Amino acid sequence: MAERLPSRLMDCRTMEQAFELLRSFPLIGDFLGYQFLIDLNYSQLLSFSEMDFVVPGPGAKAGLRKCFVELGDLSSSDAIRWMAECQQENFAALGLTFRDLWGHHLQLIDCQNLLCEVDKYSRVAHPEFNDVGQQGRHHIKQRFEPKQTPLQCWFPPKWKLSASTGLRGHEA
Repeated sequence: MAERLPSRLMDCRTMEQAFELLRSFPLIGDFLGYQFLIDLNYSQLLSFSEMDFVVPGPGAKAGLRKCFVELGDLSSSDAIRWMAECQQENFAALGLTFRDLWGHHLQLIDCQNLLCEVDKYSRVAHPEFNDVGQQGRHHIKQRFEPKQTPLQCWFPPKWKLSASTGLRGHEA
């Protein structure tokens, strides 16, 4: 608070600039800095496009290695951007009908998270594809357990989904 972080973040012109500001604090690395930035961007404090910037975490990088034989000249960030930008063409080419959130297509953070989930799932379902670059990660921390209570969804207000879906407020 003494560093006036909220107002300094609001003064940032780009998502990458806000990320660099968060990273400038002790003990905030790439992964945590990007996760904090995404969480703050869901608030009213920031309003960056979710297509502006991505920092792949270790799970997303491992997921990329499991999905693509090689990336060529693309960085991990570039590959995630390609996934997000070309999603409609690739769904169509594969004959897939993808249900988005009422017109809200997959964003960079969504593709980053999907790759992380691919890595986690494949560690258990296909352990033969675990590579040495994962620092010995062969298990997942938690297993899915279905709950009897209905899931309560919340969407960031800036997505403006309630008007198009008939949802009360920002819940589904």
